[in-house]
Amino acid sequence: MSTTTVEEMAEVAAPEPFWTRQRHLGLALILIGGLAAVVFGSLAPSEDARFTLSEDAAGAALSINGQFGAVLFGLLTVAAGGVLFAGLLKRWSNVFLVAGILSFLLSFLCWQVAGEFMPLVDTTDGTLELALPLILGALAGVLGERTGVVNVAIEGQFLMGAFAGALVGTMAGSVWAGLLSAAVGGVIIAAILAVMAIRYLVDQVVVGIVLNLFALGITGFLYERLMQPNAQTYNQPPQMPEWRIPGLADIPVVGPVLFEANLLVWVALVLVVVIHFGLNRTRWGLRTRAVGEHPTAADTVGIRVRGLRYLNVLLGGVVAGIGGAYFTLVATGSFTKNMTAGAGFIALAALIFGRFTPFGAFGAALFFGFAQKLATYLSAIDSPVPSQFLNMLPYLATLIAVAGLVGRVRAPAADGQPYIKG
Repeated sequence: MSTTTVEEMAEVAAPEPFWTRQRHLGLALILIGGLAAVVFGSLAPSEDARFTLSEDAAGAALSINGQFGAVLFGLLTVAAGGVLFAGLLKRWSNVFLVAGILSFLLSFLCWQVAGEFMPLVDTTDGTLELALPLILGALAGVLGERTGVVNVAIEGQFLMGAFAGALVGTMAGSVWAGLLSAAVGGVIIAAILAVMAIRYLVDQVVVGIVLNLFALGITGFLYERLMQPNAQTYNQPPQMPEWRIPGLADIPVVGPVLFEANLLVWVALVLVVVIHFGLNRTRWGLRTRAVGEHPTAADTVGIRVRGLRYLNVLLGGVVAGIGGAYFTLVATGSFTKNMTAGAGFIALAALIFGRFTPFGAFGAALFFGFAQKLATYLSAIDSPVPSQFLNMLPYLATLIAVAGLVGRVRAPAADGQPYIKG
């Protein structure tokens, strides 16, 4: 029997190509960092950019010259790109990628905030508030997709949750009855999705789109016939109260955002941790991932594939329905036609951008929320940068992620495939 030496194996092995993904990312960071240092640095006024803890120019937590900051953070982006391009510290490549992106963002902010001020508490609070329904919607998507069911119906679950929360909350005079009803509204759409996709093997994307249109139609009809003529009776739900935890709420920036908030904020943050732990550390999570990757193999070891898919899709309906309650019980105080305005599709984008993981979806939702908040802030200070440009950034980032330019985004192998028991 012949043996293969290490040298022979090395000769047989194909050499690593020079233009790896890491080098592509490094070159991209070098280019955008150099562009930021030159363009942002030249355009930024020679005035301080102030980041404040209060809602006025007083109480600056950080103050830096706009030109200097734009150039400095642009060069830091170049440095992070240089490390990636040189192939150094490969184990920490994602850290340098994130650091480079954050440095570019800070360079941009130094340009925009120079001569102005940005309230950190308001920006952070607004980011989390805008991201809140996206977090819950993306988590609903995680529950379905990790078990093999594509949930395009998040938008419909949002709408039904918002409608049911407003209607029952008003009639019962209780925000908690409204919240429970919102969860039920989300479950109704999820149940139809589950039956059509799992029992009758209908194309999951098609049935999701149909359910979105159904929810839009039924809630719009009932709004015009019932809520609009009798708003005081059917469309004035009580608002969810904010609870303050003494001591913790006094922590700078983080305290007012996390510890002086409504229940949905804490529910969303807890669910991120619980679902992550459940998927990776429990029997339910192991079976869910097995069904999502290889349902036939899971069936052979005794896992009830269809039953588990039903369970997870319905759980996702509960979570998305609670997310819908945000629109009527927290944000506005009443229901209007199509008030979710595509938030379910944004949550679906956050799910994909977050690589079908709870923490990834959470981070993507925060990124989307920050982009929306930043667009609002720039409009308020009459920035020359169009707000529409910032609003399109999350979708552009999703396209880049799906294309694999920042790492492979792979859905579960059986995602969207109906299971037919042999």
